[in-house]
Amino acid sequence: MSTREAILRAALRVIGEQGVAGLTNRRIVAAAGVSLGSLTYHFPSQTELLRQAMLLFAEDETRQLGKLVEAHRSEDLTIEGAAAAVERVLEQMTFGTDEIAPLELYLQAGRDPGLRDATDRCFAAYDELAGTILRALGVADPERLAGGVVALIAGLQLRRLATGATSGVPAADALTMLVRGAQS
Repeated sequence: MSTREAILRAALRVIGEQGVAGLTNRRIVAAAGVSLGSLTYHFPSQTELLRQAMLLFAEDETRQLGKLVEAHRSEDLTIEGAAAAVERVLEQMTFGTDEIAPLELYLQAGRDPGLRDATDRCFAAYDELAGTILRALGVADPERLAGGVVALIAGLQLRRLATGATSGVPAADALTMLVRGAQS
């Protein structure tokens, strides 16, 4: 792992543990095991560090989710089967600092326009992935529905993180209702 990547991953860990407000150079260099000079050489501003951390997260997340899609691509999935697969993935998530960090970054992007391009790219990757799955399922106009599917999944993740439970409508039911409703 390069020094630059070590710094970005350390920043994500610190954000997940302390929030964006707790992100200090001292914490980053301690978590990354690098010097302060290395940090400031690679990232002259905190906005650039946060932007690059969001992009690294988006790349990692897109790669992981893409593997899931490929694993199920050969199956003859139904909408219900795909929704159940998403629910299984959500249930397996631990919601530790790695899952909290991107949520913190999304909120920070609401405060800092300099981060919005990275956040846009992250959500565009989610939308593209959702559109790919919806297209494979034979859903009409998958691009129109992809953003709603992503928003529903993100909302369910946030609810689970905030409450510690998957109470309410199961993810598979909610996704099935959304997709079926869009087809009506």
